[in-house]
Amino acid sequence: MAATELYTKYARVWIPDPEEVWKSAELLKDYKEGDKVIQLRLEEGKDLEYCLDPKTKELPPLRNPDILVGENDLTALSYLHEPAVLHNLKVRFIDSKLIYTYCGIVLVAINPYEQLPIYGEDIINAYSGQNMGDMDPHIFAVAEEAYKQMARDERNQSIIVSGESGAGKTVSAKYAMRYFATVSGSASEANVEEKVLASNPIMESIGNAKTTRNDNSSRFGKYIEIGFDKRYRIIGANMRTYLLEKSRVVFQAEEERNYHIFYQLCASAALPEFKTLRLGNANYFHYTKQGGSPVIDGIDDAKEMEHTRQACTLLGINDSYQMGIFRILAGLLHLGNVGFTSRDADSCTIPPKHEPLTIFCDLMGVEYQEMSHWLCHRKLATASETYIKPISKLQAINARDALAKHIYAKLFNWIVDHVNKALHSTVKQHSFIGVLDIYGFETFEINSFEQFCINYANEKLQQQFNMHVFKLEQEEYMKEQIPWTLIDFYDNQPCINLIEAKLGILDLLDEECKMPKGSDDSWAQKLYNTHLNKCALFEKPRMSNKAFIIQHFADKVEYQCEGFLEKNKDTVYEEQIKVLKSSKFKMLSELFQDEEKALSPTSATPSGRTLLSRTAVKPAKARPGQASKEHKKTVGHQFRNSLHLLMETLNATTPHYVRCIKPNDFKFPFTFDEKRAVQQLRACGVLETIRISAAGFPSRWTYQEFFSRYRVLMKQKDVLSDRKQTCKNLLEKLILDKDKYQFGKTKIFFRAGQVAYLEKIRADKLRVACIRIQKTIRGWLMRKKYLRMRKAAITIQRYVRGYQARCYAKFLRRTRAAIILQKFQRMYVVRKRYRLMRATTIVLQSLLRGYIARNKYQRMLREHKAIIIQKHMRGWLARVHYRRSLKAIVYLQCCCRRMMAKRELKKLKIEARSVERYKKLNIGMENKIMQLQRKVDEQHKDYKSLLEKLTSLETTYNTETEKLRSDVERFRMSEEEAKNATNRVHVLQEEIAKLRKELHQTQSEKKTIEEWADKYKQETEQLLSELKEQNSLLKKEKEELNCRIQDQAKEMTETMEKKLVEETKQLELDLNDERLRYQNLLNEFSRLEERYDDLRDEVNLMVSIPKPGHKRTDSTHSSNESEYTFSSEITETEDLPLRMEEPSEKKAPLDMSLFLKLQKRVTELEQEKQSLQDELDRKEEQALRTKTREEEERPPMRGAELEYESLKRQELESENKKLKNELNELQKALLEKSSPEVTAPGAPAYRVLLDQLTSVSEELEVRKEEVLILRSQLVSQKEAIQPKEDKNTMTDSTILLEDVQKMKDKGEIAQAYIGLKETNRLLESQLQSQKKSHDNELEALRGEIQSLKEENNRQQQLLAQNLQLPPEARIEASLQHEITRLTNENLFYEELYADDPMKYQSYRIALYKRMIDLMEQLEKQDKTVRKLKKQLKVFAKKIGELEVGQMENISPGQIIDEPIRPVNIPRKEKDFQGMLEYKKDDEPKLVKNLILDLKPRGVAVNLIPGLPAYILFMCVRHADYLNDDQKVRSLLTSTINGIKKVLKKRGDDVETVSFWLSNTCRFLHCLKQYSGEEGFMKHNTPRQNEHCLTNFDLAEYRQVLSDLAIQIYQQLVRVLENILQPMIVSGMLEHETIQGVSGVKPPGLRKRTSSIADEGTYTLDSIIRQLNTFHSVMCQHGMDPELIKQVVKQTFYITGAVTLNNLLLRKDMCSWSKGMQIRYNVSQLEEWLRDKNLMNSGAKETLEPLIQAAQLLQVKKKTDEDAEAICSMCNALTTAQIVKVLNLYTPVNEFEERVSISFIRTIQMRLRDRKDSPQLLMDAKHIFPVTFPFNPSSLALETIQIPTSLGLAFISRV
Repeated sequence: MAATELYTKYARVWIPDPEEVWKSAELLKDYKEGDKVIQLRLEEGKDLEYCLDPKTKELPPLRNPDILVGENDLTALSYLHEPAVLHNLKVRFIDSKLIYTYCGIVLVAINPYEQLPIYGEDIINAYSGQNMGDMDPHIFAVAEEAYKQMARDERNQSIIVSGESGAGKTVSAKYAMRYFATVSGSASEANVEEKVLASNPIMESIGNAKTTRNDNSSRFGKYIEIGFDKRYRIIGANMRTYLLEKSRVVFQAEEERNYHIFYQLCASAALPEFKTLRLGNANYFHYTKQGGSPVIDGIDDAKEMEHTRQACTLLGINDSYQMGIFRILAGLLHLGNVGFTSRDADSCTIPPKHEPLTIFCDLMGVEYQEMSHWLCHRKLATASETYIKPISKLQAINARDALAKHIYAKLFNWIVDHVNKALHSTVKQHSFIGVLDIYGFETFEINSFEQFCINYANEKLQQQFNMHVFKLEQEEYMKEQIPWTLIDFYDNQPCINLIEAKLGILDLLDEECKMPKGSDDSWAQKLYNTHLNKCALFEKPRMSNKAFIIQHFADKVEYQCEGFLEKNKDTVYEEQIKVLKSSKFKMLSELFQDEEKALSPTSATPSGRTLLSRTAVKPAKARPGQASKEHKKTVGHQFRNSLHLLMETLNATTPHYVRCIKPNDFKFPFTFDEKRAVQQLRACGVLETIRISAAGFPSRWTYQEFFSRYRVLMKQKDVLSDRKQTCKNLLEKLILDKDKYQFGKTKIFFRAGQVAYLEKIRADKLRVACIRIQKTIRGWLMRKKYLRMRKAAITIQRYVRGYQARCYAKFLRRTRAAIILQKFQRMYVVRKRYRLMRATTIVLQSLLRGYIARNKYQRMLREHKAIIIQKHMRGWLARVHYRRSLKAIVYLQCCCRRMMAKRELKKLKIEARSVERYKKLNIGMENKIMQLQRKVDEQHKDYKSLLEKLTSLETTYNTETEKLRSDVERFRMSEEEAKNATNRVHVLQEEIAKLRKELHQTQSEKKTIEEWADKYKQETEQLLSELKEQNSLLKKEKEELNCRIQDQAKEMTETMEKKLVEETKQLELDLNDERLRYQNLLNEFSRLEERYDDLRDEVNLMVSIPKPGHKRTDSTHSSNESEYTFSSEITETEDLPLRMEEPSEKKAPLDMSLFLKLQKRVTELEQEKQSLQDELDRKEEQALRTKTREEEERPPMRGAELEYESLKRQELESENKKLKNELNELQKALLEKSSPEVTAPGAPAYRVLLDQLTSVSEELEVRKEEVLILRSQLVSQKEAIQPKEDKNTMTDSTILLEDVQKMKDKGEIAQAYIGLKETNRLLESQLQSQKKSHDNELEALRGEIQSLKEENNRQQQLLAQNLQLPPEARIEASLQHEITRLTNENLFYEELYADDPMKYQSYRIALYKRMIDLMEQLEKQDKTVRKLKKQLKVFAKKIGELEVGQMENISPGQIIDEPIRPVNIPRKEKDFQGMLEYKKDDEPKLVKNLILDLKPRGVAVNLIPGLPAYILFMCVRHADYLNDDQKVRSLLTSTINGIKKVLKKRGDDVETVSFWLSNTCRFLHCLKQYSGEEGFMKHNTPRQNEHCLTNFDLAEYRQVLSDLAIQIYQQLVRVLENILQPMIVSGMLEHETIQGVSGVKPPGLRKRTSSIADEGTYTLDSIIRQLNTFHSVMCQHGMDPELIKQVVKQTFYITGAVTLNNLLLRKDMCSWSKGMQIRYNVSQLEEWLRDKNLMNSGAKETLEPLIQAAQLLQVKKKTDEDAEAICSMCNALTTAQIVKVLNLYTPVNEFEERVSISFIRTIQMRLRDRKDSPQLLMDAKHIFPVTFPFNPSSLALETIQIPTSLGLAFISRV
């Protein structure tokens, strides 16, 4: 198809633009040949007429389809031209935030000016091992490709990083080196990769500076060769440097800085060690203040100084050398401040004692006078004489600056040399990868010598690049057998010849430098004369005679000739160098020691690096010989030589290209300046690569990819089984011009634009199909809409008519209801009126009748009251008259009687006055008295009678008076009642009057109240209605509040539940983190252990040659033993012969673990000794307190025994100290002599240590026996301390008698007699006390006798019962009875001695001793029983053999004739207790047959799961039954080491690892199940509980086995991961499980794996089959279901993590159709989980991030609602992952739309508060912490049979 046919209406093209370089436009009409103008419409809507060039008539370049925009590889674009490349880079950089893009073999890297999270360890791991085209472009992909090709092709590699200043070259090179350091590691323990990376901060500090374009610009080029050994691990590195910009030391432009190291020194001037340098602020020094920008934002120079010093230390530059470097650098700063004063025009001087020069001389160690003299003078030599000439001030300043530059260059080379020495390796280098960080093409307003050299180097690199690209293209064509036609490409050899050929620019420059009066002007004239008008690439500027122009491959560059000669000569005065050479400063003299040798740049230095500095000294007088010639080499000559050497190196390697692009000059993050980008693309050769590709067949498809993409253009009959022929047939129909494509062996090659044409045809066909589908769908939708509207109209009519009918019926009902209402209303009104009148009439009648009745009643009442009043009035008048009359009569009587009494009184007074009267009266007095006496008696009698009468009368009177009183009272009461009645009448009358008034008032009030009541009723009704409304509102509010309260309660409960769930989750996460941390440490420990084993094996092979017959075990055995040994009191002396007999291949040097074990045993013995010492001291103190008086009277034998015991104890202490000292001496001796010969087997130290180990073990046995003896003696000593007092008394009396016999002196006898008396008294008192105690004891003994009798009877009963039981039950019953008895006795004595702790303590000691004796007796009995059983078996076997022999001798007839006797038939294995017995010597055989040589497949298929674990546990049970802790420990240690050996040997086999994980867990469960702990025993049967361990607590070994199981689990996960890893990406991402859903986009040069399943390609079915295999293997091995779930969960996590990580790093996978494929694949995995009943394993949850990523690819991504839905949906993805997927989302077809930048910004804004990890990739190496839930076995141990196939015949069942 002709290219002009593509210029149709709506086709999009690129047109030039002065601002944006290229603008997109759309054709408004078809282009026809001959048209001079094209009608276009720009994207902003403006119409434009584009005029074609009348000469070339070249059409504007076409724009690629949208689906090709943003491709990873620019060669995948259909139209390969400058605007397409620029637009693709811009879209990727601005929209997708992707800084890397492939352009064929070139990686284009755009500096983002922002830190991106794409260089972490996870990204490195993701790119490691991947093909270059399988992942998105990255510097790590280039590094991985170089590393892989080095290993595959056995060829050295180079990574060429180029670009202009600020483009990111240094950072790219740094990341490439970091990748090699991380992926390869180092071959030694010296951490070479750290040293390689540590060279970066040093070189940056001395070689990088701030420029206007870059804050960290490399001002030199470097080529770093990273060396690798045969295993492709880093062993060293070497660095070459190119063209250091020395002029920066003395001059900096505005806004620029000197080298970083100077500012770092100034920032650290306050440090104590820098005080002698006398530094200050950077603005103080001339060499650091010229740029006016001493500080870089965000950079702390003091901290950078720390990093530089640390890097120097790491690279072996010690502190003294560092201070020497800083001293020289500080001297340079002070040298820059040296000032000159002019004396005249041709001379100058330095002021005396000039401070800067003084400091410089002090720091450099040179004489002040000499330096000041030669800074102002120079020496001139002629043929005959030499004389000294002063120089001008300007010349002196230039000489000073030249000296500073020269010193800095020398220091730079010295540092590079020392860095190379530090990175140099003694191991032979097998291959290397070189990283070239070199300056890119530069063009400025003023270009000088530096730019000329830089552009010359870039010309050479571009030539090499073009040749390499051309060569690759040719190889591709030849491989596909396509006819090769010469492609024209730009060859810059003429430009290179112009520069470096004979009479080239450099030759003429060197020639001019040799001329005595050579100048820049004369050199320019020579250039014009030689090359102007002769070379098309050389031009002369119109307006200048001191400049020239060279047409480079990138652009024309104008160079100013001024300064070329001076910079090329690089002159330094020899006298100044001599002064420096004579310095007392050693390091400064080192810098110039090679000055005389003047090595050639191409000659190798001892460090192996090539001297590539361009510095050379130009003395005034040339010296004869080779040194003088070499010394005259100019900078240009040196640079040309070093460049040739570099090109030779690069041509000998496979190059990889990284082109760094600077997007803008202002360092704005993610800002793209099209002009600057195009300029750099032209300069770096990217467009040349595009042009070469476009000249041939740039687009390449495999047949399968072409078929999958363009299947829609074929008919069913066109599809053949041969894909190649099908594609050929299709292309012949679609593209008539056969020159537009070629068929290769595996690919179809297309010319530029043909893929776009095919895409257009495909899009047109899909568009037609879409239109047809739209037409059908729209018709179907319209018909559906019409039917829906018709049905709706009928429905509406039906409802309207029904509504009208209902309205009419309602009207009729309302009319009838109104009539009825009227009727009842009228009736109600009439009835109400009638009732009102009737009620009124009745009320009036009642009121009238009441009024008449009340009047009548009042009248009758008044008459009655009047009569009563009259009656009382008349009675009162009569009583008043009576009282008045009676009162008058009484008064008259009183008056008369008073008068008569007065008269009698008067007479008596007169008689009393006369004497005679008395006499008369006294005559006959006595008679009168007698008479009176008689009268008195008579009167007395009368009186009595009268008194009696009186009493009777009084009684009658009293009765009568009482009656009268009662009558009076009654009358009074009646009178009062009458009075009250009258009062009441008055009151009632008054009340009646009041009531009448009140009645009138109430009637009036009633009327008012009724009126008010009516009003109130109305108001209340109104109020009631309002209240009802308010009530209803309040009810509503109440309901709402209740709802709110309920909602709040629910929310609170939900929040509380959520918080609880979150807290529980957090606790679970913390627990899992702790488990994970522990298991990671365990994994690290196992890795280090394996590494230690490997290193030890290597040392064995290198150091020791095994002697015949001498064998030694692997040191891992001892180390593991020392780490996992169960602590007990028996040593391992019996293990030593066994260790010595293991295979010779396990020999190794002595390990320090033997020392550790001995020290551990010694510390155990010391602790035991200390406890015994404490116990002995405590007992002695107690004995001293209780028996102080009796201690002096002890028998001498007991004291001797105690003395013997103390001596024994002291001897033990001394022996322990002796052992410890010997061990310390041995350890010191071995540490001092740590050579392999000393520690090798057979060496003296080795033999001595083994002898010491044996002797120490024997000594330990003896000491422990002595400790037991001491314990028993302590107990006996305690008993002996408390003897009975009567025995002491007896001994005392015998001693006294003997003493009496010996006494001869009488005095002594008298004294003895007196003493004897006292003794007798004492004895009597003691006898009495003893008698009392004897009586008490007698009573106690009688009680004990009685209890013993009862105990004896009970024992006889128990004995009788026990005799009826079987032997096993008999032993258990007796033990139980003994325990019960001891417990009762213990309680009894505890109560008895509650008040006396000393007695209770002594009783406890005796009880312990008794228990020990019982245990020893029990062990002896067990041993005796076992021996007897064995003897019984032997005898039974012999008897059986004898009987068989007798039966053979007996004839058959005799057998028949003999009577048959009853035979006792024993049950088979009746006494089998689920234990297995083996000999100690058979332990290696047991481990070998059961662990090392066992085949898991045969065991899993034929035998019960976990059989080895059961067998091992039954062996442990028997050792526990024997109470043999040494055997238990040895068996468990050998088992653990055996499992480790098997896993180390066959650790890559899934079946082996799964088998031993299952058996280790089963062994662990058995140790728990039969441990005797209640928590584990509750699941057992009674029979299983009988099999529990009785003597040992193996909790420590359970922990060891748990750690071993964790290691096996992690190893199983790694094995599964290694098997699944190659399948995951292919099966989950690349393979099309649903065929035809995802389209294939045009591939680039970096081919990806095809998504179509070919042979060898993994699919989802492959993954599921592999999962089935894993599951069946684990189930066959009997692995715990919970453990299987954890393995499956881990496997699914790895699958999801690897898939998601690849999705995040592959732009071509982020599409809608791929999301559907992923969701389908995940659903298949979920279906597999359901089939295996593993849905509750948590495996599905691990796939949640992948599921959400797939959903994110499929959901709508336009509106804010979509953003909200995405944020809520993707809770398992981090913000970085969500944004990355949205940035990578790529439409496969034109009908899909890209995600807009605004939508991504919306997502970021919504997710900014989310607190998640900034990490982009998931940790695919993460292993969940594993747990081993207790899973008891229901299998009875006694039912397990050992198959003969295991070869365990030496084991016997017990």
